[in-house]
Amino acid sequence: MTAHPDESNCTCHWGSAEDLARLKVADVELDPDLLRRTWQATDWTDKASVLRRILPQFASVLVSGLVTSLYDMERAGLAFALGNWREWPAEQAAAVEEFLRAWWAYTLTEPDPPVPAHDLLVLIAEASGTLSPWLDAWEALSGPVADGHLTAAADRWEHDLLGDQLPWSAWEDEEGMRAALTVWLVRHAPARLRAHGAPEDLLHRIRLLGVTGPDRWDDPHWPGHRY
Repeated sequence: MTAHPDESNCTCHWGSAEDLARLKVADVELDPDLLRRTWQATDWTDKASVLRRILPQFASVLVSGLVTSLYDMERAGLAFALGNWREWPAEQAAAVEEFLRAWWAYTLTEPDPPVPAHDLLVLIAEASGTLSPWLDAWEALSGPVADGHLTAAADRWEHDLLGDQLPWSAWEDEEGMRAALTVWLVRHAPARLRAHGAPEDLLHRIRLLGVTGPDRWDDPHWPGHRY
C-alpha cells in the first residue's frame, strides 16, 4: 500500500520532499523518526491511505513497546481513528480488528507485556471509539495475571475517575467512556482486586467510585485527592 500520489504535507514542519516520496513507494521501510512523524501528523488529505502505508511497520513498533507514554498512546489510537479503518474494504478492516484483539488478548495473559494493559486500553479504545468489547474481554478472563493487570490499572485510574475525569483525553465521547469505565470498575473490579491481594485503601477508592456528591468526599476513606 502507498500514500495517495497527490498526498502532500508541510516541508517546514513535517518533512522533506524525499520523505514524502518514500510514503508513495510500497514496502520501503521508514526510519523511526519518519515513521513517528507520519503517524503523529493529523493533517493528511487521505488519512486512510497513509495509515495503510505505514501500518505493518507501525504495528510492529507498537507491540514492541516503543511507543510508551500515555500521550503517545492517545495519539496512536487517534491515528487509527482518523484513518477510519472500520470503513476499509472488509478484508482489510477485519485484519486491523484481528490485530487489535490479538494484541489485547496477549497483553491480558502476559505477566510482563511490553505495553501495560492500562496503556493499551487507551490506544484500542481510541482506535475503535468504544470501551465495551475490550472491557468485556477483560471481564471474561480471570486468574492472577489478568487480575494483576486490573489491579495496576485501577491504581492508575482511580485518581482521575474519583474527580469524574477520564484518565486520558478521548477523541470522541469522553464522558460516555468515563461513565462506562467507572461503572465497569465498580461492578467487576472489587472481588478481583481482593482476590489479588490489593491494598485495602485501593478497594475503598474503587468503592467510592460508586458514591456520588458530598457522600463521596465525606466518606472516612476519602483519599484526600485535590483537583
